[in-house]
Amino acid sequence: MAEDKVLLGQAAFITGGGGGIGSASAAWLAEDGAAVVLMGRTEATLAGAKRRIEERAGTGARVEYVTGDALDPAAVEAGLTLAAGLGRLSMAVSVVGGGTMKPLLMFDADEVTAEMRRNIVSAFLVIRHSTPLMVEGGGGSIVLISSDAAKIPWPFLALYNTSKSGVEGLVRGAAVELAPLKIRVNAVRPGLVETDTTRGGLFANKAVIEQFLEEKPLRRTGVPDDIAAGVRYLLGPESSWVTGQSLGIEGGNELTRAPYLEGLVRKRFGDAAIDAALSGRIPSA
Repeated sequence: MAEDKVLLGQAAFITGGGGGIGSASAAWLAEDGAAVVLMGRTEATLAGAKRRIEERAGTGARVEYVTGDALDPAAVEAGLTLAAGLGRLSMAVSVVGGGTMKPLLMFDADEVTAEMRRNIVSAFLVIRHSTPLMVEGGGGSIVLISSDAAKIPWPFLALYNTSKSGVEGLVRGAAVELAPLKIRVNAVRPGLVETDTTRGGLFANKAVIEQFLEEKPLRRTGVPDDIAAGVRYLLGPESSWVTGQSLGIEGGNELTRAPYLEGLVRKRFGDAAIDAALSGRIPSA
């Protein structure tokens, strides 16, 4: 019933909208009446996500998509403008990110810059270009997808630790600056979540998954709806007195430690490179 759809008349924009977390978050918003615009680089993936979200949200769901790179300011601005044409733009989510698993000494300076851009700059662009449109409508809520790597150190993911910590610093700084504009900024910190992407990666290695489960008190990995529930809460009216926060949804892993995945990086890069890095030498190219 329309009176049960608390987000009716509002619009949301989601980068990485075709992926597991992005599309699940969009579905939760659409179920509550919001119009949603998904952005991603692959049209076929976006089209499939749009179809699944519409089927889940039911009659009247409004889901659109735009192809574009989350690191392209013009593409982000165009996607947000499209969303603003569907309703009052009050919600924006930055999902795009990721990290490379290898020893710190194996990175070069360009790779460090790329890691920061992928996680921090992509989030910044959503904040920068959604703010003017949200101000026009009287305010809104922005959610950035962080990671439990922002809280616990992960061996062989030092640059990902760094970039996601930067995302959470951005959340706190933006929350203070944008609060007078009635814009809230928060983050969700997922743990390991099974999606189409990770299913063919880490989840294909049962021994590695068991290492993760050993460090998760709740003894399971996540699914996209686990994360989407937190995103929906931080975007909606239920969290109207919440800003500058990061909500961990990670099975309790932050209470323990990260798994030590030396075996995995040895398989990827070979013993010689890993032995060099772990002994303090820069591996040869």
